Amino acid sequence: MADPIKASEGFPPWLRLRRTADYRRVQRRGRRHHRELLVTLHASNGLDHPRFGLTVSRKVGNAVVRNRVKRRLRDAIRRHPASRDGSLSGIDVVFIARSRAAEATGHDLRDAVGEALAAVIHQRGAYAAPSGA
Repeated sequence: MADPIKASEGFPPWLRLRRTADYRRVQRRGRRHHRELLVTLHASNGLDHPRFGLTVSRKVGNAVVRNRVKRRLRDAIRRHPASRDGSLSGIDVVFIARSRAAEATGHDLRDAVGEALAAVIHQRGAYAAPSGA
């Protein structure tokens, strides 16, 4: 696994969901948590580290607003201790921004990400140990 992510670093490729097939797998097999600002989907990935994906549709706002929401979500993920401490290893997490996320502050989105990741960690026992890929 690559070095643990630091809050000051970018969002490294090994920490991102990049393929459409991965997003579809999480959507098809994953569990959902609905929140005011986010819908979170998560599924086992068979790796020794977590991966995160973001979806911000046009319902959230124009390109400027969508990019702001994505920047704030990436920052919230980077800053959350679970993205670095191994408590999410072996899990893919997709955050889907709801339309209310457009008016949310960075602090609101950090809180929403924290609640969502806490729910994912709580359900972690439902996943089998990664089989090694």
